[in-house]
Amino acid sequence: MLGNKAVARGLYEAGVCFVSSYPGTPSTEVTEEAALYDEIYCEWAPNEKVAMEAAFGASLAGRRSFCGMKHVGLNVAADPLYTMSYTGVNAGLVIVVADDAGMHSSQNEQDSRHHAIASKVPMLEPSDSAEALAFTKLAFELSERFDTPVIIKMCTRVAHSQSVVETGERTVPVKEYEKNIAKYVMMPANAIRRHPIVEARTAALREYAETAPLNRVEMGGTALGIITSSTSYQYVREVMGDDVSVLKLGMVNPLPEKLIRDFAAKVDRLVVVEELDPIIEEHVRRLGLEVSGKDILPLEGEFSQNLVAKALGKDVPAGLSLGETVPVRPPVMCAGCPHRGLFYTLNRNKCTVLGDIGCYTLGAVAPLAAMEMTLCMGASISAVHGFNKALGADNDKKAVAVIGDSTFMHSGMTGLANIAYNQSVSTVIILDNSITGMTGHQQNPTTGYNIKGDPAGKIDLEALCRAMGFARIRVVDPYDLSACDKVLKEELAAPEPSVIISRRPCALLKYVKHKAPLAVEPDKCIGCKSCMRIGCPAISIRDGKARVDATLCVGCGICSQLCPKDAFHSTGKEA
Repeated sequence: MLGNKAVARGLYEAGVCFVSSYPGTPSTEVTEEAALYDEIYCEWAPNEKVAMEAAFGASLAGRRSFCGMKHVGLNVAADPLYTMSYTGVNAGLVIVVADDAGMHSSQNEQDSRHHAIASKVPMLEPSDSAEALAFTKLAFELSERFDTPVIIKMCTRVAHSQSVVETGERTVPVKEYEKNIAKYVMMPANAIRRHPIVEARTAALREYAETAPLNRVEMGGTALGIITSSTSYQYVREVMGDDVSVLKLGMVNPLPEKLIRDFAAKVDRLVVVEELDPIIEEHVRRLGLEVSGKDILPLEGEFSQNLVAKALGKDVPAGLSLGETVPVRPPVMCAGCPHRGLFYTLNRNKCTVLGDIGCYTLGAVAPLAAMEMTLCMGASISAVHGFNKALGADNDKKAVAVIGDSTFMHSGMTGLANIAYNQSVSTVIILDNSITGMTGHQQNPTTGYNIKGDPAGKIDLEALCRAMGFARIRVVDPYDLSACDKVLKEELAAPEPSVIISRRPCALLKYVKHKAPLAVEPDKCIGCKSCMRIGCPAISIRDGKARVDATLCVGCGICSQLCPKDAFHSTGKEA
């Protein structure tokens, strides 16, 4: 099974009844796979904070619950997490957070172990799919045994690799809800009494970690002892074999002490192999042990077998070379992407574009080059307000915010409320492509469908923006360049806040019916390359003339609107 699928199987077997998550690579498939089990209620929440709070409510009601997210999503959910550590749980509550070392699909590569340590919540870290399933089931037992939420830390390699698992049967433990104001109402007088309970629980968990089957010693050669976890364990085993002894940690918070001291006493040299921050290494140093780690291994990026082998003094065989330079292939928006026309218009009007998190972040890439800032979910709207307020009379009124529909529902609404309330003359553009595009076409509150594709509540963006205090709300089709240009100019000139909704469904949605692909009449084409300014992957220049790849073109017609010689025409047949 895929690692994420194995977690979902673990949820099923552990008797989970409630799942609420927000999609984020590399965690998304856990919830998608869980949704395939009819016995589990699953939903996409507007954001990770809401998902975790909903899961807490289900736990409070006495049903095992789960929420999943990527590492930056845990930042959003940190508010409930840190206080849930104080309240504890009723039925088991497990959180999966998937880290993205190497930043394959993320804006940073933070280490989620810091959140576990700071919130005083136990964290388990599987190293393959079999452990992903087993650790998930065990996490619910620990959650109920120690009265705490439990975090399972996945990473890109474990989440998206496959290994053999052994499945079991489903059992559904049920607890009754009991009113307990002192435990669950976290006003200061109650919270201050819960803190000592958290510290006592941490001590008990640390004692558990000393003998837990999650942490195991694999003795081999004693010249070198390695403490490791997650995929780093796999790399160490592949590279070093039985030449070394290994302390494999499956519970990374809290970390054991006696187990580490005993292991260190059996080896001549001690090395910690862990991706990202030196959390295990610093723990070992605090125990007064001499250890190597980040002095020979990097603080950033994913590890690999060769990287680990080189750091540990093993010979690394020379790799094979192609003997020629392979051209770089940067990511680009898909052919027919509805965001392309809007970004072209923004670039043409020389706007300062503060962007957000989504596939539309590719609007920053040449030749569109129409985005100048991306920080985190929802930051575009808050930032454009600050940007415009700070410039005041010096503002040229050309700074705009660009945000996707799913990201807007995630954390854009509060920023929009700030603009309405504090009245900055700002224009916000919502790119409504009718789906959560970047993470693989998940539904969101604006689409009208739930995680299973069934009809659901649908938020009307125009009505919502109007209710938040915006009088100027415009809707445009991004395939119509002249309309986009006209509306953008009018809203930038308006002396009040405004919202533009750029509405066109994602070109990759299965139900979207495309027009016939376009073709170029060579006799008309003068090779001016005007059509190349939109960066469409379906268009190329060969022998000085534009050409269209009919297998990619969806007939959106943006290129034809740029051609001064009307050289593009429809082929009249569907691709």
